[in-house]
Amino acid sequence: MVGRVLTSNGITSHSGGTYSLIGADDLSEIERDALLQLCRKKLDTFRLKRGDEVFAHRSRHRTAISGSIRYRVFTRAKGRCECCGAHEHQAALEVDHIIPKNHGGSDDISNFQALCFRCNAGKRDSDSTDFRGVLQSYGHRQEGCVFCDLQSSDRVLIRNELAVCIADAFPVTEGHSLVIPCRHVADGMELHQPEWNAVTALLTQRRKDLEMADASISGFNIGLNSGEPAGQTVMHAHWHLIPRRKGDSPDPRGGVRGVIPSRMRYG
Repeated sequence: MVGRVLTSNGITSHSGGTYSLIGADDLSEIERDALLQLCRKKLDTFRLKRGDEVFAHRSRHRTAISGSIRYRVFTRAKGRCECCGAHEHQAALEVDHIIPKNHGGSDDISNFQALCFRCNAGKRDSDSTDFRGVLQSYGHRQEGCVFCDLQSSDRVLIRNELAVCIADAFPVTEGHSLVIPCRHVADGMELHQPEWNAVTALLTQRRKDLEMADASISGFNIGLNSGEPAGQTVMHAHWHLIPRRKGDSPDPRGGVRGVIPSRMRYG
């Protein structure tokens, strides 16, 4: 009902079963975060005034989930959707029954998972997919892997929750850096979407830092070696960020095509 009211007043739009805030794409990340915080504050105030049971009418199969259970589920999920990985500051999280109530699912905490509102809406009550294994996979490390071992070392230049950036031990040019997902995975093409986001964020940040520190940098090569035939020697996915400067190569045309020197030039 709320969605229909907001849509009829020109605040949201509706398509494919999903409501979207009109103009949301024009908001900055800070503005979106402020809006989400305001919405959460209003909802919390409403719940305190009316009680969690106010939403129980939405389904005859549902009972109100206590605040303590919600806290435990969200804490276990590290504040992220266990399907897409969105942080609670990016999308409102909901407590979902893995096995739906109308399929006999219980209210035991083992049957709960944290999903953002979009993933929960897409899952519907006919799907019993358990996404918690995706979250657990982020913690996978392999004993003896040099990149797994260095993630807590002083070689780390910048980091976020799912990736780290270090200086390359054998730089091609000054400033040559590596961005490495924390989870041990050999092929960079097998990353979960949140890991892609994390890697991209560090590549972007490191590039900005290098450009601010060195005005002679006028370009970059960014590359992933995937598999031994492609030159990968450490079987933990990593991206190379290589600063380029005018004159550092007699003929730089072709760039990453130079992995096969005879095919570097066009024609």
